[in-house]
Amino acid sequence: MKLRLRLYVSGLLMVVLLALLTLAPATARARYGDDDEKAATATKKTTVLRGRASWYGPGFQGRRTSNGERFDRRKYTCAHKTLPFGTRLRVTNPDNGKSVIVRVSDRGPFRHQRILDLSEIAAGPLGIITHGAVSVVAEVVPDTTPLGPTDAPDDLAELAADPAETATVHTDIVPGSTEAADVALTAEPAATYVIQAGTFGDARNARAVMDKIQGLEPQLLVTTIPATTPQGKVLSRVVVGRFASSAEADKVRLRLARLGIAGIVRQAENL
Repeated sequence: MKLRLRLYVSGLLMVVLLALLTLAPATARARYGDDDEKAATATKKTTVLRGRASWYGPGFQGRRTSNGERFDRRKYTCAHKTLPFGTRLRVTNPDNGKSVIVRVSDRGPFRHQRILDLSEIAAGPLGIITHGAVSVVAEVVPDTTPLGPTDAPDDLAELAADPAETATVHTDIVPGSTEAADVALTAEPAATYVIQAGTFGDARNARAVMDKIQGLEPQLLVTTIPATTPQGKVLSRVVVGRFASSAEADKVRLRLARLGIAGIVRQAENL
């Protein structure tokens, strides 16, 4: 009888132990799964810009934009001071709930603290043409997002008020009673400048120019940036420095010119 009881207790303990061993990995997977999900959510934060947007239209039709293409007021494009060309934005007017998807193709605006200049067709639904400039919320969206009118974001109220939990704030310009009174809570990133000392199809020629510059001015930062022609040919672009203003870059350009090295000053974000 005692033997039978001991065997029963041992069997029961074995069942409990096996149950614990089975549940432990599942619990761990669930816990780490939640952590992974939270991490994934954190990395999915969108980039948000808040401030005034204006527009440009007929007077600029057909002119070259900063990325080299012809401006067309009937296409969904915009100007921004530093965002990479090709960046797509969903721009929303919180007052009327209208949104459009636009592509960055130009630099600007350079009046007051406006954050975007939209083409005429993009500005229309947002009421910008009527008012000249309006406060908007803009989000960076995937490059595959179709251009044109779209639905406003579901969390528009949050994005317009305080998007810290769901987004990374790129720029936040709070409107004042006039544009001159607008206040930058999060200022726009400043543009930077470089000297382009040549673009070469042969990497050896690029290396020779780099060596020449570094031999004459060893304190200067000299690098190459890869580029590609519309035909797919790979190029090497030699750039010098990283300057806070075009004037500062131009001083170095003139110094290099006196040493026999030609170059032009370019906004680094345009390369």
